[in-house]
Amino acid sequence: MRVVQLLRLALMLGTLSGLPSFAAERDLYFAEAVFWAEQGLYFDALQRLDAELGQHRGLDEPELDSLYPFMDDAEFSVGDFELSYRMHHRAGRAITAVLESDVDESVRNEAAYRLARIHFQKGQLKDALQAIDRIQGEVPEGIREDVQYLKANVYLATARPDEAVPILKRLQGSRNLGGFAEYNLAIAYLQNERLGDALEQLRRAGTVGATDEPARAIRDKANLVRGTLLLESGRFDDAKASLEQVRLDGPFSNAALLSAGWADASAERFAQALAPWNLLVGRNATDPAVQEAMLALPFAYGNLEVHGRAAMLYGQALQSFGTEISRLDESVVSIRDGKFLEALVRPEIRKDRDWVIRLRELPEAPETYYLMTLLASHDFQTALSNYLDLEDLRRRLDRWLVSLDAFEDMLQARRDYYEPLLPGLDRQFRELDSRRRLRMEQHAMLSDRLQGMLVSPRPEFLATAEERALSSRLERLAAGLDPVADAGQMARVERLRGLVIWSIKTQYHDRLTHFYEHLEASEKAVDRLTEQYNAYVRVRQAATHSFEGYDVPIRRLRKRVEDSMVRIDRVMSRQGHVLEQVAIRELENRARLLGDYEIRARYALADSYDRAAQVPPVPEERE
Repeated sequence: MRVVQLLRLALMLGTLSGLPSFAAERDLYFAEAVFWAEQGLYFDALQRLDAELGQHRGLDEPELDSLYPFMDDAEFSVGDFELSYRMHHRAGRAITAVLESDVDESVRNEAAYRLARIHFQKGQLKDALQAIDRIQGEVPEGIREDVQYLKANVYLATARPDEAVPILKRLQGSRNLGGFAEYNLAIAYLQNERLGDALEQLRRAGTVGATDEPARAIRDKANLVRGTLLLESGRFDDAKASLEQVRLDGPFSNAALLSAGWADASAERFAQALAPWNLLVGRNATDPAVQEAMLALPFAYGNLEVHGRAAMLYGQALQSFGTEISRLDESVVSIRDGKFLEALVRPEIRKDRDWVIRLRELPEAPETYYLMTLLASHDFQTALSNYLDLEDLRRRLDRWLVSLDAFEDMLQARRDYYEPLLPGLDRQFRELDSRRRLRMEQHAMLSDRLQGMLVSPRPEFLATAEERALSSRLERLAAGLDPVADAGQMARVERLRGLVIWSIKTQYHDRLTHFYEHLEASEKAVDRLTEQYNAYVRVRQAATHSFEGYDVPIRRLRKRVEDSMVRIDRVMSRQGHVLEQVAIRELENRARLLGDYEIRARYALADSYDRAAQVPPVPEERE
């Protein structure tokens, strides 16, 4: 009920993005699909919209359906939902179908853009460029900058920076792109080996206004890349100035602090290098930048001739490296025991937007401490998303199996309730049917008699029961009298018979009116019996249909679900093995790097002890 209320509120406010408010108001099912997509539940959105489109296509008169005016939007939304759910093949087919249909130029251009975006995300750069080249004429205002930005990215991905540069220049200052155009222009200059232009463009990208986290992150990255390039070029002061613009709480802060320290150290300002490195070594020891700073900080103290402090820090680094190597070994064992995959699919973790970061808080999954960089990589994220989708499908299939069991229990409960009642109801129904048939036959006979009397009047047909009995009695009396001997009595009988006939004939029209009225009442009674008959038929059909005819469909559905679960388990096993092997390989590389750091720290520790021993003691002052 809560979801329905939210949906109705969204419809009243017209806040469903991607769907016009008038469309939301007129087609609730389309709006519901968009609502689920807005929550990131693309499977549910596809499930509902596919069902709605399937019903729409099966209509005899689809133009009367509320979805008909918004079919283009619905087709586009299917492609978008499938694309968001990484169903690239189906998304491409859906959008290609719209692209090849007879639609407006703006609609065709939007379809071409979406198709190009699909090809770009799949790495099919040539196909992406061909799809973009199909965009001609009127382009919807909402995607004009996106089309140009995508085209520039395709040029960069195909090592054609000369063609990307003019496009990215035109996109400078775009509020929608939030600094990404400025940063990519610098990358284009770097690809074109124009280092001076790249540094100047990175400076601009590092000072753009940022109102959201992605824009701030790309600004930090621009400053970090510029500082790194300046550091490699020997421009240490400029490098440090650029690196100091990186936020201390941003995703690139550790790398910036490390490089800032090296900028001072490279300029032999070791005392100034202590500040960023001291700040860095106090952070999470699993970060590679922090581990490198553990060696850099005592190196700076050694150059400042503070060998005792350097020796102490090298000892702390050795201890930290040893601890981390042990934890890495434990992490490899944990991954091989399946703990890593169990941690990734925990629902309480994934409810948080920063669920990847929260993995660090799991004490039973130590491997997640060291895999933040790996988890953030595109390839690993794609493989991980596929695994999580498979896990989501497996859970859905489990719920569907439970639902099928629940359906069978409901059907059995209905069967147990209705079957004992049906024999008695059928007996009552047969009695009702007999009465209805008798009434219908009587009504038909009386209707025929009425029609006959309208053509040829027959007053005797309308005689009352008392008059019929009296007429019969008079006929019997007349038959028992002798016309000659009993002439007086015969005359009296005839006089009475004439009185009855006179009464019947003189009241004929009134009686005919009453006959018609009673015939109408009889017709209404027949109608009531027919309504009861039809109501019984409907109720009995509804009762029997509520538990009959479902066994075969449920059995087929259960077989399909079970077969799907077998396939999903098989694919999940292979995908999970790939993830585990990639994670183990990453951890082993980290362990080897820490092993190298450990060896360097041992040699540096010994050297620091030697140098500290060579420093002459400070003579004591004599009184």
